[in-house]
Amino acid sequence: MELFHKMISLALNIAEGQIRSTLSLFNDGATIPFISRYRKEVTGGLDEVQIENIKEQHDKLCELQKRKETILSTIEEQGKLTSELKNRIESTWNGTELEDIYLPYKPKRKTRAEVARQKGLEPLSAILLMQKEGDVTAKAKDFVKGEVKDTEEALKGARDIIAEQINEDSRARNQVRNYFNRQGVVSAKLVKGKEEEAAKYQNYFNFSEPLKRCSSHQLLAIRRAEAEGLLKVDISPNNEECIEQLKRTYVRSNNSCGLQVAEAANDAYKRLLKPSIETEIAGLHKESADAEAIRVFAENLRQLLLASPLGQKRVLGLDPGYRTGCKLVYLDAQGSLLHNEAIYPNPPQSEKLMAGKKVTKLVEAYNIQAIAIGNGTASRETEEFITSLRFDREVQVFVVSENGASIYSASKTARDEFPEYDVTVRGAVSIGRRLMDPLAELVKIDPKSIGVGQYQHDVDQVKLKKSLDQTVENCVNLVGVNLNTASTHLLTYISGLGPQLAQNIVNYRTENGPFSSRKELMKVPRMGAKAFEQCAGFLRIPEAKTPLDNTAVHPESYYIVEQMAKDLHCTVDELISRKELREQIKLAQYVTPTVGMPTLNDILQELEKPGRDPRPTIQIFEFDKNVKTINDLQEGMVLPGIVTNITNFGCFVDVGIKENGLVHVSQLAEKFISNPAEVVSIHQQVRVRVESVDMERKRVQLRMRGIDQKLN
Repeated sequence: MELFHKMISLALNIAEGQIRSTLSLFNDGATIPFISRYRKEVTGGLDEVQIENIKEQHDKLCELQKRKETILSTIEEQGKLTSELKNRIESTWNGTELEDIYLPYKPKRKTRAEVARQKGLEPLSAILLMQKEGDVTAKAKDFVKGEVKDTEEALKGARDIIAEQINEDSRARNQVRNYFNRQGVVSAKLVKGKEEEAAKYQNYFNFSEPLKRCSSHQLLAIRRAEAEGLLKVDISPNNEECIEQLKRTYVRSNNSCGLQVAEAANDAYKRLLKPSIETEIAGLHKESADAEAIRVFAENLRQLLLASPLGQKRVLGLDPGYRTGCKLVYLDAQGSLLHNEAIYPNPPQSEKLMAGKKVTKLVEAYNIQAIAIGNGTASRETEEFITSLRFDREVQVFVVSENGASIYSASKTARDEFPEYDVTVRGAVSIGRRLMDPLAELVKIDPKSIGVGQYQHDVDQVKLKKSLDQTVENCVNLVGVNLNTASTHLLTYISGLGPQLAQNIVNYRTENGPFSSRKELMKVPRMGAKAFEQCAGFLRIPEAKTPLDNTAVHPESYYIVEQMAKDLHCTVDELISRKELREQIKLAQYVTPTVGMPTLNDILQELEKPGRDPRPTIQIFEFDKNVKTINDLQEGMVLPGIVTNITNFGCFVDVGIKENGLVHVSQLAEKFISNPAEVVSIHQQVRVRVESVDMERKRVQLRMRGIDQKLN
């Protein structure tokens, strides 16, 4: 274990003591959000990313250790495990090197070399490798017997054995591996007859790029096209140089034996080494591309989940449409559905007058404060219709992303919430709730369906799910949730809770009414001390008797706040409400062996802004009223837009039409940008210039570079 601590420390540049303490907390059942928020003294102030990296590194080392144990056991069963070999295996922590060591002992299917050995040709291969015989044909005659019909068959079998030995020699594998890494080129060519089907991949029809310069999105696109049977892909170094290097390593004479070994080396490369190393290198680069795509996806998801909430307001959620009309729902401040109906302001019915009367009546009757309009089909027309109405009060109008709403509306979660309503009503509810609290609503949808990733179906699905689940968990716990209104689905992501405990909390709430304190959580079935420790700080009770129950101050630290209040001769309520009292607190006097300044500073911040929401304040946004379809775009137009997705090669911006435009990374800023996230974020309001419009492919190229980003 100490070895692991040292290795992780070197890999992450984090002190061994911090590694040791963090892993100890994991062993005790602590979660990443809990450790990063409430155990800063123990970890030395590591953030959630560092803590997650420690866990990933430790998990990888544990997996490698298990693999080593399997390999040692397999070789020992063969009776071939020497002390030297055992030491080589135990001392390596490089997965590739480990597999190279194991390769000669790995159980194989019946190879050409194995067939040759069964024919008794291994001694001949040894003679050839010694390269001392002048006449190999004469020597090969000694092996023409049994299944070996002639000298050529004998020599071919011996070469097969040598080729396999070269392939299994770690020196040869490293030589070829180095050539691939230094000068490998990835090339792609269109499969004949697939021109029309592969149109979206036309940038790769005759593609060639040094592998080390091939970007992650290019590699994933090429691999996707290859999987669809549209492109033929190859990764190769300079093959002739590789073969010559192998010959220099294994051919030590100019006699006939040397010629046989040279031929075997040529065969070893073409038939065994190149395919094997190509697969290995392709796998490693795919893994790297996956990691980058997952990182970008997770960051986009984090920004989307932490988007600005409107808060607890009375909202009309509106799912726009043409022929089937616009589904309209009324949600109270808690997000409960109280009314729904359909209106038909758009073609073909165009019942604007009747629809307008319905909407204004609902706004007046339910004292509506905001209207949320989905950004899908007929969104612009519906927004124009709504903003043309005159209400008896100020009503804010927002256009909300519909990505994933249809997935939610048909899901089991939606059916369980609204069993008596159809998918159109559920979709409108999702749109309205996304405006009120994007985080609480979006956690109900598979992150892959939210629309902020790229190539999410091409990357390692296990790693993707793990990363996205951790991102959701981190976001939910960063914000915290209202214990008395949170859904089962939302509670599931709270530190220390799972599906069963989350459901038990909701059941208890239903049977006994709202929670009055965090302590009451201990009455929930199966809520043990450890689960309470992990979850309590992230659960808020706005109307609690104890004001600290609506803050991020953990119950284990209540005594500190109570002591602060006692020392200042006031109540906790007064300490929270009166700034002059808080300014008198001398944090240093509350430091103990287990409570340090990081925790005390966090407590003071909470007392200053109890239950503060880390998310930014929501802002109203308007698209250009003259642009509703791609046909309205003209080169040179400068338009307001909203960033909807970020990739390694740029960002996509919604300018109010069906097709999102692309701002290439080179067009984001005046200075060089390697990562678009340095300049833009999801849901950021920007101004863009239309550079080009490809009507045939429905593609829009935009530019932010040189455009004043001040929005009116």
